[in-house]
Amino acid sequence: MTSPVHLIGANGRSGLAIARALIAEGETIIPVIRAPEKLPDDLRASARVAVLEDSRTLAAALTDATRIVSTAHARFIPAILDAAPQTACLIALGSTRKFTRWPDAHGNGVLRGETALLDSGRRGMILHPTMIYGAQGEDNVQRLAALLRRLPVLPLPNGGRSLVQPIYQDDVTRAVVAALALATSGQITGPESLVIAGPRAVSYRDFIKAILMAAGLGKRVFLPVPGKVLEILAPLSARLPGLPSIGRAEIRRLLEDKAFPITPMTTRLGITPIALEDGLARLFVASADTTPLANGPRP
Repeated sequence: MTSPVHLIGANGRSGLAIARALIAEGETIIPVIRAPEKLPDDLRASARVAVLEDSRTLAAALTDATRIVSTAHARFIPAILDAAPQTACLIALGSTRKFTRWPDAHGNGVLRGETALLDSGRRGMILHPTMIYGAQGEDNVQRLAALLRRLPVLPLPNGGRSLVQPIYQDDVTRAVVAALALATSGQITGPESLVIAGPRAVSYRDFIKAILMAAGLGKRVFLPVPGKVLEILAPLSARLPGLPSIGRAEIRRLLEDKAFPITPMTTRLGITPIALEDGLARLFVASADTTPLANGPRP
């Protein structure tokens, strides 16, 4: 009989999906969380309270841990490694933000966490997902769809030619479960780092088109705008009602290609990610099913 999985961040978007998947696999979950009251009833009873910034509470929560999964920000990996038993394996989520040419606190924190794991020599794997979509409560695609409903004309940095490679939440979940299985069976003997992504990269323009189609929003007019111009105009977005605030850093990252080979992912984890069109179709069907009056007449 295998030991329980100590799951850090079980109430988050990815964390809850991973908890459900592990339970379906017959695993016992011990959520490690700051506020157990935020958990569903069936996970709350076994939860342990810990604050990631508090080494004392974290060490107490992980005192008997042998298998740890963390969906918390990767900057907490050093603290988790310090608090956990030396023999415990760790499967953690990072981010492909670590590759950005425009470093920020998020990306730098991922790099620090990855470095801590790789330098530790401990058994574990940090998985770096691209943009995640499809999680319950996620706002990447849904936020874009809400914006698209308001805009008949879409200004795209440099025409939206930059590449993106979003990954569906179910594939992130499967990747974590697969990595944990490798660690449990002894097939992970040291620290590893792996990018997980959708099956192929598409231009940002084609990504928007796919969202429009999946959401049933019809066509839009695309307006190519130089990235430098949008950087200058970005601060104005906060003053316009109904539009999300967009920072200059976000505009800069839209100009970066985010394309990655998935052979390491498919070979090491045995996972083939689903196509973007299929993932978006699932997302918007699920969204319609959970929208009030979705199954009845609309006023």
